[in-house]
Amino acid sequence: MNFDEYRSHDATGLATLIADKEVTPEELLTLARDRAAAVNPRINAIVREVPPALPTELSGPFAGVPFLIKDLSQDYAGLPTSAGSRALMSTPATEHAGVVRRWLDAGLVIFGKTNTPEFGAKGITEPEVWGPTRNPWNLRHSPGGSSGGSAAAVAAGIVPCAGASDGGGSIRIPAACCGLVGLKPGRGLVPTGPAVGESMHGAAVEGVVSRSVRDTAAMLDVLAGGEPWGPYAPAVPPSSFASCVGADPGRLRIGVRVPTAINPQPHPDAFAAVEATVRTLTELGHQVEELPQAPFDDAALARDFLLTWFVYTAWELADTKRRTGAGDDAFERDTLILAALGRATGSVDYLDAVHRRHAHTRRLTEFFETHDLLLTPTLATPPPRIGQFDLPAALERASDVLIKTRTAGLLRFTKFVDDAVEQNLAWVPYTQLANLTGRPAISLPLHWTADGLPLGVQFVAPLAGEQTLIRLAAQLEEAMPWADRVPPL
Repeated sequence: MNFDEYRSHDATGLATLIADKEVTPEELLTLARDRAAAVNPRINAIVREVPPALPTELSGPFAGVPFLIKDLSQDYAGLPTSAGSRALMSTPATEHAGVVRRWLDAGLVIFGKTNTPEFGAKGITEPEVWGPTRNPWNLRHSPGGSSGGSAAAVAAGIVPCAGASDGGGSIRIPAACCGLVGLKPGRGLVPTGPAVGESMHGAAVEGVVSRSVRDTAAMLDVLAGGEPWGPYAPAVPPSSFASCVGADPGRLRIGVRVPTAINPQPHPDAFAAVEATVRTLTELGHQVEELPQAPFDDAALARDFLLTWFVYTAWELADTKRRTGAGDDAFERDTLILAALGRATGSVDYLDAVHRRHAHTRRLTEFFETHDLLLTPTLATPPPRIGQFDLPAALERASDVLIKTRTAGLLRFTKFVDDAVEQNLAWVPYTQLANLTGRPAISLPLHWTADGLPLGVQFVAPLAGEQTLIRLAAQLEEAMPWADRVPPL
């Protein structure tokens, strides 16, 4: 098998070839490693090697297929999980994360860990300790984040599918930036332990980025289901997620919204992505309705999301210091500022924001009483350039002073937070809704800009809507195929 043949198959296809003895796991691993050696110096997607354990006896639905895991939350026993931070570069994990164990049990051959921003706290992947990951579609642009390393590796053809996670869009944003499928499962369906029962009050979940809907569905079959350490016993449907691929989704009622309070005038390509999708949905017989306003208070949700994110970053930084003895110099400037803002947030204000999730969920639930799905762009703009969100030099110097004098928390009482909402969420205002409400959502690669950059569309479903999302995604994959699109890398 040569590389072109390797790349033409998704993970499900490669697993079939192995089962039929048309190719060996060793051959596939060699192809994956050779491709990584050829392109990783340019995209910086893989940041740590994992000694691969090739299966001696083939078993599991993906037995022998090469795979990568994210260097955040997806612990591999004996190796550090750096979370994009120099403070954690040398602290080995004591046990496999639950999802890693499930991937290994499925027969996947894990041979590397992928890049992520420090603590996964950004929608781009540019950590100081590893350097930026670049988008295979255009190396001057970001692959998104925080699962940017995984998305870049899949888009570049190193592997057909890779581990990812999503606390505010971190599966769907890089999927949209890199022309991939990215499904965020609903809260509690996939385990996040055993290190923690749930992350960010259940807003953060584990999953994958892939090139095909059937891989995404089959991977969810591998991952779904509770664990003894988890807070829930999730209701897993009686039929498999993979069986939904090719099944008729029925005539769906879909509400569409593009403008947001955070970004009232998204890029023309965001509108174009949705318009093309709406045309196809209508041709397929679905009922599509443009919404005069968002079915939730998107401005309030954005502020609540960032406030809880600030506090969570403060906790992560403090916890890392306790475990490693690291000082402030082991963390990035932006992380220290976010943590200071979190420490400056009162406990009552924090709980107010957490409890307001119920109000956001109620508003969205009322929308789902008359609609089956919500359709938005995944991104409000094309993928940003590398370094686009770097602080200006003057602001860097001012921030350093605030950090050294322990007064950065005072930014909480300025328009800094409003500016943070505008700068950091204006290009990705759509994804946080599914995290705070715990609903499943998927990004599909249904649009490319005139410059050849991907820009996905997102569908949000009600509780237990993963199967509906998969049915519709597979229908759109057939109607608007993307498998033949590959980056020029």
